[in-house]
Amino acid sequence: MDKEFTPDLNNQASLAYKELELKLNLVLKDQYRQITGFIRAFVKAFRQGSIIVDFEVQTTQLNYSEIAAANSQLPTAMKSVATLLGDPVASYQIFRYIICKDDRFGTGRTGDQSTIWCDEGLEGSITAVCEGSGNWKTGEDTCIVTAIKELLIFSEQLTEVGVPEFAGALNAVVQSNKSEISNSSLTISVVVNIVNKISVLSHRCESSCHPIQDVLETVDAIISEDSRDSWIALNLNKTDNSSSELLGSLEGLSDKLVGEFEIETGQVILNKTSFSDPFVANVNSSVTINISNTSSENASVITTMLLTGLINVMPTRNQSINNETDNTINAAVVLVKIDTKIGNVILTFNKLNNTLKLNPQCVFWNFTAFNNLGAWDDFGCTFVSDINDIVTCNCTHLTSFSILMSTRLPVVRPGVKVALDLITYVGVGISLASLVICLILEGYVWKAVTRNSTAFMRHVSIVNTALSLLIADICFIIAASFAKNPGENPGEDYNVPVGPCSAATFFMHLFYLALFFWMLVSGLLLFYRTVMIFSHMSKSAMLAIGFCLGYGCPLVIAVVTVAVTAPSGGYVQGNEACWLNWTKSKALLALVIPALTIVLVNILILIVIITKILSRDVGESVQTDEKHALVVIARCVIILTPLFGLTWSLGVGTMVSSTNEGIHIAFAFFNSLQGFFILVFGTLLDSKVRSVLSKKATTSTS
Repeated sequence: MDKEFTPDLNNQASLAYKELELKLNLVLKDQYRQITGFIRAFVKAFRQGSIIVDFEVQTTQLNYSEIAAANSQLPTAMKSVATLLGDPVASYQIFRYIICKDDRFGTGRTGDQSTIWCDEGLEGSITAVCEGSGNWKTGEDTCIVTAIKELLIFSEQLTEVGVPEFAGALNAVVQSNKSEISNSSLTISVVVNIVNKISVLSHRCESSCHPIQDVLETVDAIISEDSRDSWIALNLNKTDNSSSELLGSLEGLSDKLVGEFEIETGQVILNKTSFSDPFVANVNSSVTINISNTSSENASVITTMLLTGLINVMPTRNQSINNETDNTINAAVVLVKIDTKIGNVILTFNKLNNTLKLNPQCVFWNFTAFNNLGAWDDFGCTFVSDINDIVTCNCTHLTSFSILMSTRLPVVRPGVKVALDLITYVGVGISLASLVICLILEGYVWKAVTRNSTAFMRHVSIVNTALSLLIADICFIIAASFAKNPGENPGEDYNVPVGPCSAATFFMHLFYLALFFWMLVSGLLLFYRTVMIFSHMSKSAMLAIGFCLGYGCPLVIAVVTVAVTAPSGGYVQGNEACWLNWTKSKALLALVIPALTIVLVNILILIVIITKILSRDVGESVQTDEKHALVVIARCVIILTPLFGLTWSLGVGTMVSSTNEGIHIAFAFFNSLQGFFILVFGTLLDSKVRSVLSKKATTSTS
C-alpha cells in the first residue's frame, strides 16, 4: 500500500493498527464474499515496505479461478483506503480443521458441535464434534427406542403377577426393533434395567409360569455381534455397570427355576438337571464341566448357562486394573450353579481364537469389585494346562466363569525371524564344526599332552564336554524338525509326535546335563589339585569318579524325570516345541536346577582357589607341567562356566518372557556358539597343544 509505515502498526493494540485493520477487513470481506464456500477474510499483520498487508481468506472449497479473479479486482476495491503499488501475491493452504462435512451432521470446523434429532421410532438427540481428522465424532447420544421407553415407564408399576406377560411384551418389542436397539447403547442399557426388574420380581416356579424363555430370547438379541460397538461405549463409561447387571440378572433368574429346564437360543444354552456323583457335561462341545464329588448323599441339582455372546458384552478389566487391558475373553462365558457344596470343579474351555497363546487366566466375574462395577477375578481358580487349544481350569467355587488371554501374539517379526534363523543355523554350524575340530585336535595331540594325571583328567574333561555338546546339538536339530512355532507358521498344526519328540528330548536332556557335570568335574579337579596338594589319586580312580559324575548323575536325573512326568503326559510340551514341559509339570527344572547349581559350585571353587593363590599356599610342591594344566583348567572354568550359566539363564528367560525379542536373540547367539568357545578356550588357547601342533607341522613340512 502506498502509505507511510509507522511503528504503531507493529502493535495490534494501538489505535492506528485497529483503525487500518477495520477499514481493510470491510474491503476484504466485500471483495471475497462471492467466492464459493467463503467463510471469512481478515488482516493478519502489517509489515514495513510502504505498508505490506498480510491477510487471509478462508473457504470450505479451493476454487483457484474465483480467487484469481477476486485478486485481480482487489486494487480497484482498495482505492477507498490506499493505492496498491503491486498485485496481490497469493499462497494457498488447505486447513484440515474446516473439512468436517457429511449429510447427517452437516459442515463444520475443528471443535464445532452439531446436534441432530434421532431417527424415526426413537426419541432424543445426538451431538457430534468435528475432529481434526475431518470426521464428526459422536459424543452424547440420548436416542432410545420409543417402545422401549414406554415399557420402562410401565415397569415402574410392574408386580409379580404381571411379570410373565410383561416379559413376553418386552421380547416382542426387542425382536421387532433389533437393528435400532443394537445401535443404541442407551436403549440396551434400558433393556438391561428392565430385565433386572423382571429378575427381581420373578418368583420360583416351573417353565409354564416362568419368564425365562422370553428373557433369554431378549438377551440373545442384545448380546449379538451387531451390538458390540454399543457395549464398548457402555463399558467405557466408568459409572455404568450394565454388563455386570445383565450377568447378575441371569444368575438371579437361574436361582428361581423349579424342575428340569432345557432352553437353547442362538447365543444362550440353559440346562437344569439332577445328578449323582460324578457329574460330567460337555456344553455345546465348547465347555466341559467336571464335578467329582459333592457334600450331599442325595441327588444334586445343577444349573448351567452357556453364553457365547457375552464376549461382545463383558469388559476385560480385572480385579487389579479398573481399565481395559490387553487381554481378551477367549472362551464362552459359562454360569454354573449347584444346590450343594462342592470341593472343586474342573472346567475345560475351547479357545475361540486359536492364534492367542500367551498368559491364559482362569477367571470368574466378581460382581463386587470396584464398588460393584464388577471385574474378572482369579480367586479360587487355578490354571491347569493349555494343550491343543483347550484350556483346563480348577475352581473351588461356582459362579460365572471364562478365560482371559493376552492379545499380544508371539509372532516373530520378519526381520527378527531372519536374524534368529541366521544366528541359529550359522552359529550351530560353526559350533558343530568347532566341536569336531576340537575332538580331532585332542586325538592328534593326546599322547603328547597327557603325561601326568592332572593333564590327563583335564583333557578327558574337555573331550567329554565337547562330545556331550556335539550329541546334544545333533539331538536339538532332530527335535527342531518335529516342531512348528505359531509365530512363524500361523494356522498350522503345532502338535508334535510324542514318541519321537520324547526320545529326542531325553537325549538332549541327558547330554546337556552331561555338559554341565563335566564342567563340574573340571572344577573339582582344580579344587583337588590346588587345595589337597599332598593327596595323590591314581588315574583310574579319577577316571571312575569323572565318568560317574559326568554321565552317571545326568543319566539318573534324566531317567527319574521321565519316570515322574511321562505317565501324566507332562514330560514334553506336546505342541509348538519339542522340549521339556514347563507349564504342566515344570520338567524343565530338572535341567535348570542342576545346571545353575553346578555354576554356583564352580564359582565357589574359583573363590577358594583365588584365595589360596593370594595367600601363596599353592606353590613349589606342584610340578611345572601340573601347574600349566591347572592354569588351563582354571581358565576354562572361569570362562566357560559363567558362559554356560548365562546361556541357560537366557533359556529360562525365553520361557518366562516369550515375547522379548532381545532375550531370544541373545539366547540363540550364546547357545549356538558354545562349541566354538570350547574349541577356543579349551584347546586352542592351551600353549602346550599349540606347541605340539607346531612341532608336528614342522616335522610334516620337513
